Amino acid sequence: MSNEERRFNRTERLFALVLLLQNRPNLTSRDLSDHFGVSRRTIFRDLRALTESGVPLTYAEEGGYEILEGYQLPPLMLTAREAATLLMGTEFMKLQSDASLREDSDAVSLKIRSVLPREIRDYIDRLSTRTVLDPYWVHAGNAEQSEDGQWYRLSEAVARERRVIMEYFVESRGEVTRRTVDPLGLVYYTDHWNLIGYDHLRSEVRNFRLDRIRTLHVLHERFEKPAGFRLVEFLGDREISPDTQRIRVHFGKQVLEHARRGVPARIEEERADAEGAEIVFRFDNLEYVAGWLLRFGLDADAREPESLRRLVAEKARTLAERYDDPAPPQ
Repeated sequence: MSNEERRFNRTERLFALVLLLQNRPNLTSRDLSDHFGVSRRTIFRDLRALTESGVPLTYAEEGGYEILEGYQLPPLMLTAREAATLLMGTEFMKLQSDASLREDSDAVSLKIRSVLPREIRDYIDRLSTRTVLDPYWVHAGNAEQSEDGQWYRLSEAVARERRVIMEYFVESRGEVTRRTVDPLGLVYYTDHWNLIGYDHLRSEVRNFRLDRIRTLHVLHERFEKPAGFRLVEFLGDREISPDTQRIRVHFGKQVLEHARRGVPARIEEERADAEGAEIVFRFDNLEYVAGWLLRFGLDADAREPESLRRLVAEKARTLAERYDDPAPPQ
């Protein structure tokens, strides 16, 4: 374990130690040692560090440590994980169209950073340079999908440059494969998080959806980022998702402005005509696009790919059949 990791782990343990003694006073050094899984000698060093930093520790008559009543933690005693959660939330808010929300979010993130311990601040800075949230790619997520806390473990691996081993479900083949990956960055794309990493199985940088990771193990083994690799440049040079397809839709004049604002991706082409305009973009969730197009009724014509046309037709037939029965269910 590096010196940086030791400092990082100790900072979090000191936070937790204060919280524990405030909620469960009279714990002995052995109790604390068992709780945190460290030696009693380490606990004594931690208690001394807290005393030197101004925490009013005492040894109670009952034989354990406690913190004098009335002591309050500083306003933002956050762990790295908690700080990452807050700052990621402010980054999402910076993507909103309301200018006041963007300004307030920027001010909040600056205030959070200013009171974080140096070790956690450095960690957050490393993570933020390797995380991408693109306003053209973000829309409401799928409540049914579950990433089971993978984001936090992978964010640590990204920030600390730790290799990971994972079992990954390949949807196109319907099988689970074992991968060794050097995690290079995290990207929120359409309705899910993605890991961008160097795949040792394929010997290239690839995209992995977090909701398709079945198991994940972060190794102590460190890796070196490929020479010249820049996450934002990589995303600009190639499509992020291997499932992305080219989509071509014609919208009538009546709905064109509304449709243009709602396209869940970058618009690659737009060709105007007398009836409206044809819009071309790329997306990896045709089911979502088909449902979205039904909102526009006859004013939207899906022209490509053929699989999207079939999906829209199926959904339209299902909708029509629902209303074929003149008597609604009681």
